[in-house]
Amino acid sequence: MATAASPPAANDDTTLLPKKLMRARPLFDPPIVKRALRASFAKLNPMTLVKNPVMFVVEVGAALTTLLMLNDVVAKAPATEFEIQIALWLWFTVLFANFAEAMAEARGKAQADTLRKTKTDSLAKRVLSKGKSEVVAASQLRAGDVVLCEAGDIIPGDGEVIEGIATVDESVITGESAPVIRESGGDRSAVTGGTKVLSDSINVQITSNPGETFLDRMIALVEGAERQKTPNEIALNILIAGLTIIFLLAVVTLQPFSAFAVASAHAGSIPSIAVLVSLLVCLIPTTIGGLLSAIGIAGMDRVMQHNVLAMSGKAVEAAGDVNTLLLDKTGTITLGNRQAVEFIPAAGVKADELADAAQLSSLADETPEGRSIVVLAKARYNLRGREMSHQDARFIPFSAYTRMSGVDLDGRTLRKGATEAILRFVKEHGGRVPPDFLEASDRVSRSGGTPLAVADGGRLLGLVHLKDIVKGGMRERLAQLRAMGIRSVMITGDNPLTAAAIANEAGVDDFLAQATPQDKLQYIRQEQAGGRLVAMTGDGTNDAPALAQADVGVAMNTGTMAAKEAGNMVDLDSNPTKLLEIVAIGKQLLMTRGALTTFSIANDIAKYFAIIPAMFMSTYPVLGELNIMRLHTPQSAVLSAVIFNALIIIALVPLALRGVNYRPEAAASLLRRNLMIYGIGGIIAPFPGIWAIDQILHWLRLA
Repeated sequence: MATAASPPAANDDTTLLPKKLMRARPLFDPPIVKRALRASFAKLNPMTLVKNPVMFVVEVGAALTTLLMLNDVVAKAPATEFEIQIALWLWFTVLFANFAEAMAEARGKAQADTLRKTKTDSLAKRVLSKGKSEVVAASQLRAGDVVLCEAGDIIPGDGEVIEGIATVDESVITGESAPVIRESGGDRSAVTGGTKVLSDSINVQITSNPGETFLDRMIALVEGAERQKTPNEIALNILIAGLTIIFLLAVVTLQPFSAFAVASAHAGSIPSIAVLVSLLVCLIPTTIGGLLSAIGIAGMDRVMQHNVLAMSGKAVEAAGDVNTLLLDKTGTITLGNRQAVEFIPAAGVKADELADAAQLSSLADETPEGRSIVVLAKARYNLRGREMSHQDARFIPFSAYTRMSGVDLDGRTLRKGATEAILRFVKEHGGRVPPDFLEASDRVSRSGGTPLAVADGGRLLGLVHLKDIVKGGMRERLAQLRAMGIRSVMITGDNPLTAAAIANEAGVDDFLAQATPQDKLQYIRQEQAGGRLVAMTGDGTNDAPALAQADVGVAMNTGTMAAKEAGNMVDLDSNPTKLLEIVAIGKQLLMTRGALTTFSIANDIAKYFAIIPAMFMSTYPVLGELNIMRLHTPQSAVLSAVIFNALIIIALVPLALRGVNYRPEAAASLLRRNLMIYGIGGIIAPFPGIWAIDQILHWLRLA
């Protein structure tokens, strides 16, 4: 019997799909910048901008200043040049804030455009009754239809494999070129529309209607059109709106106060509307108001660059505060299928004899475990698949009833299977079981593995050690999570002995064995009742309730459709340790928002020293002492503050999109570092900035 050939590689001339959808793009990719510039002007619509109260106030101020400026131009009033400059820079402030948000949105829309290119109305073979089929367009398929997908076919829609097994190229979704196995039953039956069958054939039951596929949802989510504000973001918006109202009331009262002061002192002048608007714009937190939306959208974009699809910004932010991580064992911590790792010969039996018998008896076993035995024998003892069509060989396929597989060949009756079943088979053929064999079997079981016995008639040859293979680098990644203050818990349906062995090898902090879906759900609720945020990764239908309950539910793309529907994130690479990046991005999002809020409030201090002396120095000359920057004129002081206020927004766009640098360390240390950089830095930076702008304006004779 010949060994199966390797699955063919994806053929580039039969698929025009990109190999990496969620790739990182340059921060200022020219097509994205062009799209963002157009959107910046479209966002000037007051009905759109009213959702951002800070920038809406700035736009109203800009519009009011523009109207007064036009009136003064018609009336040929003095100081018109100053009002023109103020009006222009106020409009620039709004446009720069719009540009920051539009840049974040444009990056998502560019990803969505790439995804749309993968959508083609391919043909599908819809299965009819009595084994017949008809060829229809994929757009005509409805949930419940069954389609036949053979080698070379594009899977026409999302669905579940209900019959057969095949290798599938999912690079259109994951960006990975290595094919994956999809088969009926278990947790690897879900397939995604647009992926390609490479070998064999499968019957797929369609689970979504046109326009409701996983790819359609990806496009909508990546565009960010439905992005909801997170509780933290809502709270910050309330704070910003509150500050805006307070400063608005304060500035409005300055007009009558100034009139009274001028009348009492018989000197000075009442500040113009343009100056008052400038003061308001500089006092309210325009920096964070202009960048807040961009920070949230950019957080989702950074998650997508790691091939994780976030259903909402809330999920990304919650990841930054996670305390407990629940990991499903099978397919998450481990590779998903037990694999043969060792041949343990019985007394008087050579290892290569055992390996040969185990391989022969596994040739008819199509389970992943059976295939792994064939591979191990080939790798360890160079025993390759052989052509046996000319020999009188009778293969015994693996059966759940007999719990063994084998072959009758040249008078030999080779069998491999569960220990109890093989021991019974040996006794039936007049053999006996040596004591050391039972001890070896118990030793494998205590280590968390599964022993399979191999026999030739009444002669016991030895054991095959099967074990769950922990994914590479798992212990190191979990150690990093631990350093970030995140406790890892493995959840499995295995017995406590096996669970303890896998937990020890993987390096998790705790485990829950023999867990039912109800147990997982209850555990999450207990953690949440204690005030902790819980993240869970999983891939099976039995994980769906827990994924839905968790604050951050990351479903593996290789898992079932139920799991992907329940989670609020989908890991397209099906790598459970990806949560490390997700948590880091969540923390980075929170830090970026906090850092820029601190900077925005701190840099207002310099503006007080610029605008307030300029407004009242003619009435109260003593206020001239506050002009510590020695700005040239009241007009240049006001204009310099307004220009700095606008330029700082555009200067901070890269930081808002890229995020503040994050490294795992204690929260107190992070707070001190950010206060030093963005708190003290926010106080200091505007002084030289405003002074430099004043010098330039004076040199250009613009103020």
